[in-house]
Amino acid sequence: MPRTRLACWTALVAAIAGLNYYARFSSSSSSTSVGRDEVYSWSAFAGGLVVYVVWLGLVLAIAVDRTDLLALRRPHSWGRAVRLGVGAIVFVYVFEIFVSVLPLPQSPSAEQGLTPTHWEPAHAAAFAANVALFTIVAPIVEELMFRGVGQSLLRYFGRVPAILLVGVTFGVTHGLLEALVVLIPFGVALAYLRDRTDSVYPGMLVHASFNGVALAYAVLG
Repeated sequence: MPRTRLACWTALVAAIAGLNYYARFSSSSSSTSVGRDEVYSWSAFAGGLVVYVVWLGLVLAIAVDRTDLLALRRPHSWGRAVRLGVGAIVFVYVFEIFVSVLPLPQSPSAEQGLTPTHWEPAHAAAFAANVALFTIVAPIVEELMFRGVGQSLLRYFGRVPAILLVGVTFGVTHGLLEALVVLIPFGVALAYLRDRTDSVYPGMLVHASFNGVALAYAVLG
């Protein structure tokens, strides 16, 4: 049964990565500017919400009758979890500074094309909905997928391999290239946090904070 669950999880990871890379390479260069306006679109919110609901349903189906795989439990110590969470955030931002000086074709933060370049007050409601999508829905679903079920199943290969594999799979499912140099370390940091706290809750908070700061900086910066 564990092998069956792992096979299903791996197939889900491959399907999400394949779809995202197909979208990445089939989109035209002009689609980036359109993508940046999606955070002001109700249709983008509705579409994203549907995707995450289906995604969550598949994750829960893999964990059926084994809810312990989701790691939805209190950390051993919230104080230690907070310290580790702050350390993870600092690590990611320091690493981003290092990446910013690398001669990459484009900035990893700009590759996905979702962070807006300006504020549009006329679409504030749709923006707020998409902020909720990226700072609440996305962190919950992705953490349950990777640091929950995925990391629980991959522990079969050992703690360190599980942390590294979760980081890599988290990165590739985004369907990006340059951004992998940030997404994979971020995924590894979240996996380490989950391993040390035995809970997905701290990772959800760190993930939500990271996404929220990225959106706020894009609009206000």
